[in-house]
Amino acid sequence: MDSVPAPVAALPRLLLPDVERPFPPRLPPREPGPRARDEVRRAPETLHPALWLGHQLGRIGSDAVASGFPRLDTELPGGGWPRRALSELLLPHAGVGEIRLLAPALVAAQRAGRLVMVFDPPAALSAAALARLGFDVEELLVVHTRARVVPGSDSLWALEQALKSGHVGAVVAWLPPRLRSERLRRLQLAAHSHDGPAFVLRETAAAGRPTASPLRLDLRAGGADRLQVRILKRRGPPLEAPLSIELPTVLSVAARRRSVSEGERAAALNAATFVDFA
Repeated sequence: MDSVPAPVAALPRLLLPDVERPFPPRLPPREPGPRARDEVRRAPETLHPALWLGHQLGRIGSDAVASGFPRLDTELPGGGWPRRALSELLLPHAGVGEIRLLAPALVAAQRAGRLVMVFDPPAALSAAALARLGFDVEELLVVHTRARVVPGSDSLWALEQALKSGHVGAVVAWLPPRLRSERLRRLQLAAHSHDGPAFVLRETAAAGRPTASPLRLDLRAGGADRLQVRILKRRGPPLEAPLSIELPTVLSVAARRRSVSEGERAAALNAATFVDFA
């Protein structure tokens, strides 16, 4: 009597296990071809725009917008203000020179036929000063959202919609103080649809809080028509020393002479000797 069951015996010889047959020898690993070796030798920062080494400035997927200040462009990833991302500027107070710093990029957007929107400026903008910087004042759209008509409405809704629309050339927005991080993250996500620079201005105290913005600068006055720019966050190594940038002047010759004379008079008063008549 056959000891192998009939269904198993009917199987072909090749399907039955062969315990006496040794395992085939393991083949040596194949040498990578020339193309594979070239891929291994390539630097990681050349494989994808989102990769860079720690000592390098990061790259961006789309062309950056020139700031108009060559010294600043050399320190910004991509060589200028990023598109499809927020650029966060921290100010001790309004009026340190932030508009003059952003003017070249904003004016370039206007000259390209694109809309520039300004949200919630802390004070009335001077049309004469903006025109002196090259702005087309009549084409500048200023939006005030802090006066809430509907109780409980979101003052940042219009800014978020402008970023999502993809039809705005450049955006400048003064954000409310102590803004929550998740709200800023929503604006950063909305900026992915914005094909242009987007600047948000916040208080200096925000430097101690995390941010979703890939670029964060600290701005401080550095003298007459000068601005101290410290790069707090960028895609690349930190920049220890601040940049001193000369800003375009918006004062007339007479106003500049008057300001200089007033400064000299104040210095003379400060240097005067105090006489105690008591």
